[in-house]
Amino acid sequence: MIVSYLNQEFRHLMDDVQPLSKGQERADVKKSQQAPSEAQLARRQSAEALGDETNFLSDDFVELIGAHDPMEYRRDGIQINVLEKLRHGGYPPEARLHLIKMPLHECRREIFRFIRDAYQHELRSLLLVHGRGREDDSRANVLRSYVSKWLMQFDEVQAYTSAPAQQGGLGATLVMLRKSERARAANRERQQKRRG
Repeated sequence: MIVSYLNQEFRHLMDDVQPLSKGQERADVKKSQQAPSEAQLARRQSAEALGDETNFLSDDFVELIGAHDPMEYRRDGIQINVLEKLRHGGYPPEARLHLIKMPLHECRREIFRFIRDAYQHELRSLLLVHGRGREDDSRANVLRSYVSKWLMQFDEVQAYTSAPAQQGGLGATLVMLRKSERARAANRERQQKRRG
């Protein structure tokens, strides 16, 4: 009963289907393609904005960080108070990037884009969620070690530290970016106006 119903349904759906005529065994590739979607245009524009800039993040050997060791870094000239405030979640993340279960080469590409985009949009505090393994040589800990190495390679990164427990603990890293030139100029202008 069900089989005959399905056969009738199939025949009904196939009623207006015409077989290809001789010589039409292949698709017509000469038809005009559809215009790109807005999302495709946005991706293209973003890629063009990067221009010839290449991803400088090294994928060479990395020294592994212990699975239970926190990550921490600050550039010369950055006050210890800034790092302390970052470590305790004093700068709420303005953007997040989730890297868990992503292949290493994709993580490298995504981190590069994420940091560059955040800096261009004048974001200061970021959160990278990379996970943490139980063993030093686990996949998550290898990624964690690369994240530490890559963040040091950005001039825009002032400091980073393992996140507090409520934001992911050792499985996430809080990043502080330096102010853009435009933001620094606006800050100087505000200070001059206050002084009179």
